[in-house]
Amino acid sequence: MTKILIIDDERAIRNTLREILEYEDYIVDDIDNGIEGLELIKKNDYNLVLCDIKMSRMDGMEVLTEGLALKPDLPFIMISGHGTIETAVEASKKGAFDFISKPPDLNRLLITVRNALEKGNLVTETRVLKRKVSKTREILGESPAISRIKETIDRVAPTDARVLITGANGSGKELVARWLHEKSNRSGAPLIEVNCAAIPSELIESELFGHEKGSFTSAVKQRIGKFESADGGTLFLDEIGDMSLSAQAKVLRALQENKITRVGGEKEIDVNVRVIAATNKDLLKEIENGNFRMDLYHRLSVIIIHVPPLTERKDDIPVLAQSFCEEICSDYGMPTKKFTEGAIAALKTLPWTGNIRELRNMVERLIILSDKSITDADVRNFANPSVPGGSTGGGTSSTMDYDQFANFQEYKDHAEREFIKYKLEKNNWNVSKTADDIDIQRSHLYSKIEKYGLKRVEQ
Repeated sequence: MTKILIIDDERAIRNTLREILEYEDYIVDDIDNGIEGLELIKKNDYNLVLCDIKMSRMDGMEVLTEGLALKPDLPFIMISGHGTIETAVEASKKGAFDFISKPPDLNRLLITVRNALEKGNLVTETRVLKRKVSKTREILGESPAISRIKETIDRVAPTDARVLITGANGSGKELVARWLHEKSNRSGAPLIEVNCAAIPSELIESELFGHEKGSFTSAVKQRIGKFESADGGTLFLDEIGDMSLSAQAKVLRALQENKITRVGGEKEIDVNVRVIAATNKDLLKEIENGNFRMDLYHRLSVIIIHVPPLTERKDDIPVLAQSFCEEICSDYGMPTKKFTEGAIAALKTLPWTGNIRELRNMVERLIILSDKSITDADVRNFANPSVPGGSTGGGTSSTMDYDQFANFQEYKDHAEREFIKYKLEKNNWNVSKTADDIDIQRSHLYSKIEKYGLKRVEQ
């Protein structure tokens, strides 16, 4: 339950606030002075504090300062009958979430309380997520290709050599980049990632190099680019094959001279950045087609690491599947499920067009839909959520009427629609979480929802 503390020396105000908040099902404590209020903050886990500014035994600003020193993430809403803009600004500078004048407006109070509680929840969730992702995942597998990749990382990481990572989507290129950074001498500095395919060509230069205020229509203030943000660390340029030629020219100059210039600026800025790039494209073919600069290719490809698709390392599927299973079951708070030998054999027969990412999503689906252990029947039934009855890829499903599709694109649209629908329903229509699960931009997912006319069905 949400617990709120009211600190105010006026009994009438405390009673009014308590009545309003308890009506909204909050648990409320109140006290008439800041000294005892701080003692309550020490002893109890409050989600929010409403604190008067003008009090006799201890000023509200002192309570705010000492309260945040005790619990930095605790939201404070300051209230006062003598409110001024200066007072509100001072409270904000000291860390208050918001400022409300007495007597409080009911609607304004409730909206501010809800917003403050939501912010507190987001801060807590962010801290938990950071703790979860702080450790880079291990590169799993003992196939010859994976063993070579691990050995190359160990040799190359301590140097400042630029690395080009190639491989299909979902094969694990980002993980290789993370380990190159983790094992480098720059591991204490930031690893900044840029997905070149997800940024419109007209914005990529601003994203990489920053811009000065007024350099274009929407440039309302100065912005620091990714090169500057990664100074002293590593810059990971994912899907660099999709970068515009004009941006490629500027990246080449940055690599040659270790200097950048913000969009709309004239000053040269020194940067000390190790660049790691990745692509799912054949850059030599892109060079032939005039889509990629040869000089940039040679600058980036001092070391080339190729990450093979999952179909070329199927012997790694058992350890990958079980590792994902343990991780997902732990996240869901359930006992770890086991794969039968038949289930592993069935997994090895699948085409794995989505590589490691597809395997993880499929393991999650199997965990949700199977019983205590995951069998070959589960793999057959649940491998492809778009096909009723499932399919292991070794033949056609007897329950799918393929004649309903006029061409391959219609079938692909059908499969995509069903997969997105399944993921949305699984995540209770949380669009942000679903976009993360299937690894696409949230705006892209909204477009797909609109394209396929998907709507939430209320139970």
